[in-house]
Amino acid sequence: MSNHAEESKQFSTNPKVEQHRAMLLDAKKKGSLATLGVFARLSGPGWLQSALTLGGGSLSSAMYLGVLVGFSFMWLQPLAMILGVVMLSAIAYVTLSTGRRPLRDINRHVSPVLGWGWLIASMMANIVWSMPQFMLGMAGMQQNLFPGLFGPNGIFPPPYGQLIPAMLILIITVTVVMLYIQGSWGVKVFEILVKCMVGAIVICFFGVVFKLTSKGVLDWGNIWAGFIPDFSLFSQPTHSIRPLIAQVAEQYRSFWSDMLVSQQRDVMISAAATAVGINMTFLLPYSMLRKGWDKEFRGLAIFDLSTGLFIPFILATGCVVIASASQFHAKPAEGFGFTDAERAGDVLQPADNLVKPYYTLLEDRWLFQIEADGQAAESIAREKDEFRKLPVEERKAITAQLPEADRFMAAVLVKRDAFNLANTLAPLTGENIAKYLFGFGVLAMALNAATMLMLINGLCFCELLNRPARGWTQRIGSLMVCVGLITPFYWKDAMMWVAMPTSVFAFCLLPIAYFAFYWLMNQRKVLGDRMPKGGKRVLWNVLMGIACMAASIGSLWSLWLKLQWWGIGLFGMFLTLVFVVHLLRAPDQHPPAPTAENH
Repeated sequence: MSNHAEESKQFSTNPKVEQHRAMLLDAKKKGSLATLGVFARLSGPGWLQSALTLGGGSLSSAMYLGVLVGFSFMWLQPLAMILGVVMLSAIAYVTLSTGRRPLRDINRHVSPVLGWGWLIASMMANIVWSMPQFMLGMAGMQQNLFPGLFGPNGIFPPPYGQLIPAMLILIITVTVVMLYIQGSWGVKVFEILVKCMVGAIVICFFGVVFKLTSKGVLDWGNIWAGFIPDFSLFSQPTHSIRPLIAQVAEQYRSFWSDMLVSQQRDVMISAAATAVGINMTFLLPYSMLRKGWDKEFRGLAIFDLSTGLFIPFILATGCVVIASASQFHAKPAEGFGFTDAERAGDVLQPADNLVKPYYTLLEDRWLFQIEADGQAAESIAREKDEFRKLPVEERKAITAQLPEADRFMAAVLVKRDAFNLANTLAPLTGENIAKYLFGFGVLAMALNAATMLMLINGLCFCELLNRPARGWTQRIGSLMVCVGLITPFYWKDAMMWVAMPTSVFAFCLLPIAYFAFYWLMNQRKVLGDRMPKGGKRVLWNVLMGIACMAASIGSLWSLWLKLQWWGIGLFGMFLTLVFVVHLLRAPDQHPPAPTAENH
């Protein structure tokens, strides 16, 4: 008997699982209310998904959505999550109907290219997405919770002010993952911790928005209007930014407009990508099988995803978008001479983390002017090189000569960080409350997501080696994700911005998982008598088709923006390889599909 078969047998004879099955069957006899009560008691994997998606990527995407487009994209993350829940529900249906790990089913019945592509892409996503988690956790500790210890002027200056927080995050996440790997009691402790942390995150950010509302800062009419899509923002700056760009000299407007549209696109893709990532599609089936769930638990699985994943995600990310939009969108950062208080004569100092990015924007604008002046290519290159060699203070003096409209745009578009969002809320909530409330939420997100990435990679590594998900194989796979720890030591931009390029990369991989399970859901050889029939099958296919189409369009768009025709070519080559291998593969020797008699 194989290792996986032994593990499945262990779960199927688990008395705890049999007790839960009996509770479900008994509750169904008593009615919907009793069933919902048991569902709430037994939920688990959906909260694991929530802990993963409520991480650095989601927070950063939500924050920069608010900064760049205000309330205009309130619809984007809920829509992406709805489509993601559809696909995760399909994954749950397939997994619980067969009782088997899905990788081998995909390899045998669809295409090994999709199967191994799904596995390898999930591992790549784990490692790539670990980077913003460590950055976000460090930002929360350095900028919000312990600035006196780890900040630029703290007791532990860089590099120790980076190393110590990074190691603390690593120790906490590794300890929690090892608890989970321990088995039954570790799993229970882990899931309780996850539910508490996810709940705390939602409460933190909900509290921020509640405070803003109570102070009359928020325009809820504009917020609700943001749930109506405005597709012009895929190619143009938002309506509130356009009048500001119009103040810039005509020959230089394209610099600000093109830069802003490029950033908007990255943030839109990142927001969609972080709702449901490809690694989440890997976690779900294995977390359900580990709990011993089977076909009787399919309703619970969908309820679990709808409550433990969808509701916390929408509340937390929506609150972050609202808070950041109300404080930052189309508004200049303090300290650069453009806020109302500064125009009235007050002297304000800019936040330390914004000074360098502000002058970098102005330098880029100055270099663009050199190009726009129409000189010969050799002269442009020489002038740019001479400018870059100047001392910092001389470059600042030169860029200070730029028109006020350009300097105003730089103050509006300078990349904020978690520290700036918390500081802006200080007059509304009180300095300490704002700092610690937001800092705790940020740190909780980072710890949750980093922990889940380690857990998923351990499962991926076990599956790669065809070993049971336990022991040193899972531990080694989990520790591979620790490579993200090096990110804070070489990333020079705003800490939260690292989530944008990593999420764009991960989004390109998402259609692999979606199409794999779309085809698996329609394989009678896999599902047997449990394959959806009639109207239910039509509904499943329509919903999954929409999700697959949306993921493909997003992936192709990302590849086009970054690689042009090379990206489209890679996408086409991968699809061609999938179909060729599918047609040429040998007949499978898979066990019989589940039926009412044999499962």
